Order: sequence, then structure tokens, then C-alpha cells
Amino acid sequence: MRKESATTIELLSYLKPFSPNLWLMVLGACVLASISLCLLEKHDNDSLQERSIPSAGVMSLWYSIGTVMGYGVDYHVKTAAGRLLTIGLYLLCLVLVASYTANLASDLTIKKSQSIIEGLDDIKKGKISFNRIGILSGSAHVDFYLREVSNGNRNFYAIKNIQHLYDSLFLDTIDAAFIAMPTGQYVTNNIYCNLTIVGQGFNKGVIGIVTPKQWLYAKDLDVNILALREAGVLENLRVKWFESRTCPATEEESTAMGIDSMSGLFLTFAIIWILSLLVFLWKKRFICKKCRCLLKLRKRLFFKGRIQRISPPNNNQNSLSSPSNI
Repeated sequence: MRKESATTIELLSYLKPFSPNLWLMVLGACVLASISLCLLEKHDNDSLQERSIPSAGVMSLWYSIGTVMGYGVDYHVKTAAGRLLTIGLYLLCLVLVASYTANLASDLTIKKSQSIIEGLDDIKKGKISFNRIGILSGSAHVDFYLREVSNGNRNFYAIKNIQHLYDSLFLDTIDAAFIAMPTGQYVTNNIYCNLTIVGQGFNKGVIGIVTPKQWLYAKDLDVNILALREAGVLENLRVKWFESRTCPATEEESTAMGIDSMSGLFLTFAIIWILSLLVFLWKKRFICKKCRCLLKLRKRLFFKGRIQRISPPNNNQNSLSSPSNI
């Protein structure tokens, strides 16, 4: 039967380049990066300092999604940890955008095909009109059709010869036709590239070689045919004539990219995220040390000032007591 191009409209076809699990993984990475950026940049970034925590979280999410999509945002990170995490987001953007673009372009440019029927069962169910099924007159397919499909009703389209069959398909006179499997494979693979075979083979028969009765060379013929089969010559001939292809192969359906193919990318992002947290904690460590030093210094100054306030009265008392002793 003819190859028909797909005409179904899918509103969410732009999501097909990635699998649902991969989309969820990308969203999770953006949310994780936004929470981390809000933690890393809240006290050092002027764009986040005056905002509430929910507002700062939304701004951080906007920064993460904009960076991953390659769009960019209207504010910049200020800390070393934030810059390191931004490198991880840029890495996600570089790989994900390139992979999405390539897969989407492949889905849009490859001409997909679909079949009206999937096999003989669909013909029996009447998915196509019986008068649009072509069968070569006088062939064994007529007997099979009358016996298995129409219960003796000759409601098919009679085909005069094999060329008439192909012409009827191309002129849209019929939608499908019965043909021998070897002939169909060779024709669809090498001659008529816009035709295809649908379903599995049926009404299988046996082809034999007719010889005279009590032929002197019958036994030699059997032995030689068996030798050719065991040597693989017959199989090589079958592959050569019936499985060779000169027509370009077309993909029926593109495969969405899954998590397995992107696992290394997200592992790298996770390592960068951990490093950014370590940089943040390392910086906080020095800040804590500085705060401790300032607290110790303030304590020393406090006790020193307290001692200086207490010490003058003692000096006065000593100075007053000295004349009396004299």
C-alpha cells in the first residue's frame, strides 16, 4: 500500500525531543539551583538584599531558568560560589539547548509515515472499503480472500496484471493490494520507494520444481539443492534479491532523549553544585573566625574599660590615707 504522511496535530509535540523524566530532571536542577542561589547571594547581592525570601526565591528561579534556556537575566551574581554555580547552569544550557534543537529539527524534517491498516485483521474489520482492495485475478489470493475475508463475496477490485496493481495504487483507485511477499519486498525496497508492506505474511505456500516421473537425475537434484542450502548459497541469494535496499530508509518514529544519555551531564552539574556549597562554607568559615576575633577584642576592651573605671577611686583613697599615716 501507499505510504501516507502523518496529518495528526499534536499540541505538545515540541516536548517530544526529551522524555518526561528528562524534563522533570531539568526542572529539578533549576529549582535546586534557585534555592542554592538564594542562599548564596541573599546577603551579598544588591538585587536580593531588599527582597523578602519568597521574592528572592522567585528571582533566583528566574535566573536559573533563564540561564538554562540561554536567555539570560537582568542581574548578575556577586559571590564566588554563585559564579561557580552559574558555570554549572551554563554547562546545562550548552548541552541541553543543542540536544533539544537537534532532536526537534529531526522530528520536524523527517517525513513520518503511518498506515491506514496494520494487517489482515484490520481488513476483516472493514477499516478500508472492500472495493478498494486490489487482488490479482486468477491468483491464489482470490481463493484466500473469498475463504477468509469476504465469505465468498467477490467485492474486491480485480487486478488484470502486476503493473495494473501498481498503477491502481498510484492513481488512488485502491488503497491496498495482495501481493506475494518476496515480490513485495523487492519492489518496495528497490523500485517503488513510496510503497510499503503492511503486517505479516499470510496464506503461505510451497514452491517446488516440477520434474518428470522417475527422472534419472531426481536424486542428484535433491542432493545438490541440499548441498546449496547447507553451504548458505540459497540464503545468500535470498538476502541479495529480497533484502537488498536501494530506497532510502526512513525512520517511522524518533526516540526521545532520556536520562541515561544525559546522566553524565547532570552528574557534572551535581559536582559543581557541591563545590559551590563548599566555597560558600569556606568563606563563611573565615567570616566566623573574624567575628570571633572581634568578639574577643570587644570583650577585652570591655573589661579593660571596666577596670579603668574602677581603678581611679582606689587611687584617691590611697592618696587620702597617706597624710593621716604621716
